[in-house]
Amino acid sequence: MGRREFLAGAVSLSFAVAAEAQQGSKAQTLAVFSPFQPSADMQESSRNRYFHTIFAELRRLGHVDGRNLTVERFGKEQNTAGFDALAAEVVRSNPDVILSIGPTVAELQAATTSIPIVAFTGDPIALGLTKSLAHPGGNITGVSVSAGPEIWGKRVELLHEAFPAMAKLAFLGPHNISMWNGSVIATVRSACESLRLPLMTALYDLPVGEPGYPKAIADAVREGADSMIVSDTPDTFENRVLLTALVSEARLPAIYGEHEFVEAGGLMAYEGDFIELCQRTAQDIDAILRGANPGDVPFFQPTRFDLTINLTTAKALGLTVPPLLLARADNVIE
Repeated sequence: MGRREFLAGAVSLSFAVAAEAQQGSKAQTLAVFSPFQPSADMQESSRNRYFHTIFAELRRLGHVDGRNLTVERFGKEQNTAGFDALAAEVVRSNPDVILSIGPTVAELQAATTSIPIVAFTGDPIALGLTKSLAHPGGNITGVSVSAGPEIWGKRVELLHEAFPAMAKLAFLGPHNISMWNGSVIATVRSACESLRLPLMTALYDLPVGEPGYPKAIADAVREGADSMIVSDTPDTFENRVLLTALVSEARLPAIYGEHEFVEAGGLMAYEGDFIELCQRTAQDIDAILRGANPGDVPFFQPTRFDLTINLTTAKALGLTVPPLLLARADNVIE
């Protein structure tokens, strides 16, 4: 090797070492606050396709868990003293950014006004997280699984198409979430009124104990409900196998907010494209880690929607899905 080649190699090596040291010095911390999911799910290798997508997109953007990104996970097993206590623990860890999954982002927002929060949640306006999707302000941004409250009215209409004889609809969800008293339930009520369909709420406490879902469903049936619309909160997703089994046992045609419920035996689901939402979540985290002000990053809502129908479940319920509705379905399980 000549002197010139040796010097070039030495310079290249020194730059590589310097770059690696610089990358190491810039390692940043992401805290994941998701009290309904096991911490083990919060990684790229997870079978939970949503967490897998978030971390895969972060990797694509240059943020690699365990290399230049430290991920602290606060999941179901850490939620031993309630949401407020766990939110306080997350804030004490002082991460560069917090990813909050579900409706409990309100507890985080109350615990910190300085640490940036990326929320994967319901309608942020209905939940009182912000007054503007375009300009959230403060220390919060993120994605909404709901394209505004209108999607709930669409779900009522789709369920009615599948089950025209429905006589009373029950809305199953946790009672301590503000949106049940806000625009979401108002939209559901309006859709029911246009169909001259009575509406009732079947509510339960969070976190959900063993009798929570069975009691709420049994109460709904006892009060005359013959159909159900199920909230798209993280607790229902985590317990989707149990929930769809209980709803099927009660012989209630039901519509859900994610297609995984239909894969587990539910009748139908109408949802925004969750993969798109997960990718956007990672992009928001990336923007903040690179210096963006979360209050200047608009909340994102889904732009694509999917209808999934389970014909096996329809048959078990004695329903014949109208051909026109079946033709509009994006996914059909037979």
